[in-house]
Amino acid sequence: MAIKLIALDIDGTLLTYRSELTARTRAALTAAQAQGVTVALVTGRRFGSAYQLIQELGLDVLLVTHNGALTKDCASLATLDYHPLAADTARAVAEHGRAAQTDTICNDDPHGHGVMVMEKLSDENGALHRYLAKYWDSVRHVPDLIEYLDHDPIQMMFSGHCDAMETFAASLEEAMTGRVQLFKTRYRSIDLTILDVLSTTASKGASVAALAAQQGIAREEVMAIGDNFNDLTMLRYAGKPLVMGNAEDELKALGFELTDTNEADGVAKAIEKYVLL
Repeated sequence: MAIKLIALDIDGTLLTYRSELTARTRAALTAAQAQGVTVALVTGRRFGSAYQLIQELGLDVLLVTHNGALTKDCASLATLDYHPLAADTARAVAEHGRAAQTDTICNDDPHGHGVMVMEKLSDENGALHRYLAKYWDSVRHVPDLIEYLDHDPIQMMFSGHCDAMETFAASLEEAMTGRVQLFKTRYRSIDLTILDVLSTTASKGASVAALAAQQGIAREEVMAIGDNFNDLTMLRYAGKPLVMGNAEDELKALGFELTDTNEADGVAKAIEKYVLL
């Protein structure tokens, strides 16, 4: 069956490591849309970060953010699909993070561009410092994050060195079994893992399935491309799943078809091969 919906991760997939959209990839996206194919960017990024990016790139796409927790119309900023994390669950997650002395962020404000709420930030988490410096206008400091969580936020998030985050993730998963979903984005090359904590109903796969259903598109008509573990749900949903050549070895070992790397137009090559007629 012809592909009618392309679901693309952003970082490590659509963009190069310099956060660039290559001319070949842009041309492939434009040609696919000219054929009537819907393009959705499906990312672990916050809405504000992802929205700013697509404005800068001049892309006309659907936008699924927070690993599937929030889908918004970029023209009107209307919320199309939202899976908040229950307040009592968010508080329990924050308490676990406090006990483990991890850097904890609450992503909130689903109806605007989004805010990152926190009560502290450790000096040694250089990667998080650099990230927050780029979006400082979206950072909100509170004296007590648990007291702040008197309502349902979008999600909770942790970041840190890979091995430390693996240990923390295992502990959190055991403590919160059945109450949350954990999605890891791991970058061994820079020793950074981002751990997103979402509602049990939120995932990239569920959001892509919802978009397909809204447009009358069959699963077999969906192509998904990703490079990290938080992409697994949409890869497993899509009729045509592809993994980037720069993905971690554990992900590539799962048997998905490989395309080229993000530095070598892997997304463009997949679109040219399976979508453009």
